[in-house]
Amino acid sequence: MSATAPTPAPSPNDVKARKGGVPLVVLTAYTTPVARLVDAECDVVLVGDSVGMVLHGLPSTLGVTMEMMVLHGAAVRRGLTRALMVIDMPFGSYEESPAQAFRNARRLMAETGAAAVKLEGGVSMAETVAFLVARGVPVMGHVGLTPQAVNTLGGYKVQGRGADAERIAADAVAVADAGAFAVVLEKVPDGLARRITAEIAVPTIGIGASAGCDGQVLVVDDMLGLFTAFRPKFVKRYAELGAAAEAAIAGYAADVRARRFPAAEHVFADEAPVKGARK
Repeated sequence: MSATAPTPAPSPNDVKARKGGVPLVVLTAYTTPVARLVDAECDVVLVGDSVGMVLHGLPSTLGVTMEMMVLHGAAVRRGLTRALMVIDMPFGSYEESPAQAFRNARRLMAETGAAAVKLEGGVSMAETVAFLVARGVPVMGHVGLTPQAVNTLGGYKVQGRGADAERIAADAVAVADAGAFAVVLEKVPDGLARRITAEIAVPTIGIGASAGCDGQVLVVDDMLGLFTAFRPKFVKRYAELGAAAEAAIAGYAADVRARRFPAAEHVFADEAPVKGARK
């Protein structure tokens, strides 16, 4: 009997067609082992530029380079069999011109195997989104709190309250109309996220937005509780792996200092003498 064929990864068009349907499940991944863990349950796996803060200890995403994204993107691709892989374009790799964006998007896709790129920005990036899509590069948009613009926005604060709601809504409409197959809404009020979700024809992916979005994304390290001190309001902890790891490391250190580790079952016995050998 032949083996069951693996489920093919969804395409960007498949994701787009999920508008209004069962919510899309999205998590980040930066390494092959984590990609293997999230692959079974995720529709989309995002290689986010959050890798700079999560794995490299950078204070923001602004220091992330193309080389870093290529390295981590290729690692994630090796761990996926069924989820759609989207990769972030890092700060400075697409803002200068649509042509610059295409060159760097092409490199990211060619060297990592990603099926699509994600870039931040709304009305100001609509021309670039259209340019990329017209040349065969599927684009996921990202509006609201855009971490690469943290210095302009004055920090990681909620976007779209009061009169500012019209700016965020216009940004989402602009990138959707330009051809993005989905739009991330980050840290925007619930009502605004629901309004945008109703107004645009492509799925919205919320992070700190609304359960009314067409899908949700979180940084996998956040939802697993790998950072014991970092607890943003919009993250639900599904595990406390950071605390568990701290306890395990402390236990290991205590055993080493007390010479309880390695125990007999962890070491190799001396070679037994050959029978009949001269003593």
